[in-house]
Amino acid sequence: MRQTSIKRQVDWVTILLYLIMVVCGWLSIYSATYDFGAESYSMFDFSNRAGKQFVWIVTSFVLIGILLLIDYKIFNSIITNFAYIAVALLLLLTIFIAPDIKGSRSWLVFGPISFQPAELAKVTTALAVARFISVKGRITEWKNFFLVCLIVFVPLIFIVLQNEAGTALVFLAFFLVFYREGMSGIVLLSGVFAILLFVILVLFGDVPLENVKGDLGIIIAMSAILLVQFFYTFFYKKEKRKPAWIMLGGVAGFALISYVLNFWFTINYTYVALFTVLASVLYWGIFAFIKRSTRLRNLVIFIVVAITFSFVTDYIFDSVLQPHQQIRIKILLNMVDDPSGAGYNVNQSKIAIGSGRLLGKGFLQGTQTKLNYVPEQATDFIFCTIGEEFGFVGVVFVLLLFLFFLLRLLHIAERQRDTFSRVFAYGVLSVFFFHIMINIGMVVGLMPVIGIPLPFFSYGGSSLWAFTTLLFILLRLDASRSEIMR
Repeated sequence: MRQTSIKRQVDWVTILLYLIMVVCGWLSIYSATYDFGAESYSMFDFSNRAGKQFVWIVTSFVLIGILLLIDYKIFNSIITNFAYIAVALLLLLTIFIAPDIKGSRSWLVFGPISFQPAELAKVTTALAVARFISVKGRITEWKNFFLVCLIVFVPLIFIVLQNEAGTALVFLAFFLVFYREGMSGIVLLSGVFAILLFVILVLFGDVPLENVKGDLGIIIAMSAILLVQFFYTFFYKKEKRKPAWIMLGGVAGFALISYVLNFWFTINYTYVALFTVLASVLYWGIFAFIKRSTRLRNLVIFIVVAITFSFVTDYIFDSVLQPHQQIRIKILLNMVDDPSGAGYNVNQSKIAIGSGRLLGKGFLQGTQTKLNYVPEQATDFIFCTIGEEFGFVGVVFVLLLFLFFLLRLLHIAERQRDTFSRVFAYGVLSVFFFHIMINIGMVVGLMPVIGIPLPFFSYGGSSLWAFTTLLFILLRLDASRSEIMR
């Protein structure tokens, strides 16, 4: 009865998309690693990456069968908590026992098999987040929000300590889930604003000013913080815009006085900008106290955090980020030109994609990838193989395939009848969206190179198993939605 029910209820459209992506990925790996000079190069030869990927695909099918036969209630049980704790401890242990591979201690090696616990952590974290929210309800309370953030940041921190910053960033995708479950949009906007401040401070921090004294990066960052304050309070209540206009007038007046005084005295505009923002903190703090306004209190907290972040950005960039990560960011921001060094991967990737033109060079005919001009062409940069061999048409096909897949996951998420299944579905959707967006973005030079795989396309057993597990746990829950009461 259970098998018959699953066959009838499982989402076959998503399974079809999965099979298409897995097969296309396998063919892409074979093409990316194909050796022109080899007398025989079989897709089923276990000595090459295509053959090894075939083994992982076959074992994934076995995994799918197991997941679809498991009772769906197990996923939302105490076992989920134990699994999360066990994987978190494994991540911690990996820091100390894993071998150093290209500066990272994130792979556990068992003879010919390598396994990356961070991939498994995506699954257990998604389940743990779903279980927590299903028990606690919407995360509008600060206590619940703090605890659910802790669930995400524990594995994130351990993975960072393994020197896998790219993989760790994937866990930030869960904030999209939090937003769906009641987190204020201000938190997401604050994250976007933090990225903007970081870019401003890195990009303009060393730009000299003419005829005046000050740090251009800090001046622009403080100006951005003042603009956010104005627009936030201006559109807060249309009938009460006077405080916003008073603030804007005060800032303009102080800037004008500083400009005039600079004719007689040397004014450091860094201090002017900082003093203006600190004055705005006092201004809105008084208003928040008098009006007992939670919104204005949150604005004051936002300003203080933004100021603090602005002054620790240099430390984060110089001391926290690794040298290769620093140079990648500078290349992305066009601060340095390094076509033969750190920017080599991206430059060769764009050349490979561009050389494909409209229809591509044909399957197994990509010279850029076959002659190893593109490093990591079977893993992180697999997308450029598609662009070179199948051209614009092939790229559009893969992008549409991913688009249909993500929309299907969104459809599945919205039709769930219980909180656990819905939250887990959005967790799966967010992880896939983040991977696809970042991987393709870095291959075409729109994102920094952080080294995360393209789902179902990049070579690797750990990632394929993790993505397959995420997807088919969701499909198992979805197949049982008729049994779950609202």
